[in-house]
Amino acid sequence: MQMYDLIKKKRDGGEHSTEEINYIIENYTSGIIPDYQVSAWLMAVCFNGLSHKETVDLTMAMARSGDMLDLGEIPGIKVDKHSTGGVGDKTTLVLAPLVAAAGVPIVKMSGRGLGHTGGTIDKLESIPGFNPYLEKHEFIKQVKEINIAIIAQTAELAPADKKLYALRDATATVDNIPLISSSIMSKKIASGADAIVLDVKTGRGAFMQNLKDAYELARTMVEIGKQVGRRTVALITDMNQPLGFAVGNALEVIEALETLKGNGPNDLRALCLELGAHIVEQAGVVKNTEEGKALLKKLIDDGSAIYKFEEFVRAQNGSTSFIENYDELPQAKIKEPVLSESSGYVHSILADEVGKAAMQLGAGRSKKEDDIDHAAGIMLGKKSGDMVEKGEVLAVLYANDREKIELAKKRLIFSFEIKPEKPVEERFKLIYDVIDR
Repeated sequence: MQMYDLIKKKRDGGEHSTEEINYIIENYTSGIIPDYQVSAWLMAVCFNGLSHKETVDLTMAMARSGDMLDLGEIPGIKVDKHSTGGVGDKTTLVLAPLVAAAGVPIVKMSGRGLGHTGGTIDKLESIPGFNPYLEKHEFIKQVKEINIAIIAQTAELAPADKKLYALRDATATVDNIPLISSSIMSKKIASGADAIVLDVKTGRGAFMQNLKDAYELARTMVEIGKQVGRRTVALITDMNQPLGFAVGNALEVIEALETLKGNGPNDLRALCLELGAHIVEQAGVVKNTEEGKALLKKLIDDGSAIYKFEEFVRAQNGSTSFIENYDELPQAKIKEPVLSESSGYVHSILADEVGKAAMQLGAGRSKKEDDIDHAAGIMLGKKSGDMVEKGEVLAVLYANDREKIELAKKRLIFSFEIKPEKPVEERFKLIYDVIDR
């Protein structure tokens, strides 16, 4: 078997066998096949696509390129949740302890933020002392004891995906549904969960800005999951405006805590209840999602959810006193209000621009090596559909560097579209669809 022949086969529209896909991934991961040949193959894939069978084969080849976690000693149906990323997306911080309180083992390996989208590990590292690095036996032991652990993804998990993604990023071959699907699902499958719930975001602040593409991505990932024996469901959700009001690491931790205490913003609470209801149904705790929502609401109301969050943070060496005293989280020296320049109604908030403004303040990173300021970020004062008066606060910027404020302020004002007439409420949809087959 020669890579030259496989490039030519895909260039001419042929379909690879399982053995051919395995050959490509095994030999590229080990360094035998050079970057320039795999670059040519990736471009051929972008032009001619992959069949469903090829996509499943690619997913499994990448999943098997490194460690495959065996979670068999953890009782019950283990569930993993994945979001395709967005602005203000702190759902994992709410969802994981909430479903763990319902008795579902939640096994989560998360990443760091890059660009205008945030990362769960960055948010958790806002918590003093929190340790996102656990050995495999510690990870399993913690889930067995308290039903929850969230750790940083290890280099041993799907290393082929890491290497292939870096090459895709450099060769303009990222935006391909089969390649995106196999990248996401290879890590989820290698993580060892029995069931996977996917939050596929669409809109200005999402990777999939087009709704049609979001549907295709969701369906492809659900098909992969079912094909390899994982219970899989995907929700297509809105990311045309930030989720909740907080954008930035420590600010998002506070908003997640308020949600677990029953005081969070309506959109964040609604999304977490919907995603959580599918998780507890997948895990067999309830018969349907309506029962699931009722159970999760009860766990918020009776304090079980916030207690589980505290238990989880303590288990990973984090201080828990901040749960009652938010001043113990990183604090910004500068809090600058952004005032509306006109009166009317908010018709839209460009989520990507808000995310970029937060990044300019120090809350995100443009390169993987960049440091972030956990205290920096934005607290919105208005959401789409709200009425606003001229001179009223649209948002508050949090930063530790005065020079960063002015650029971020201009971008934030640009992100708000304010018109005199009231917008139609139906245009602000949070959940577009549920894909489970």
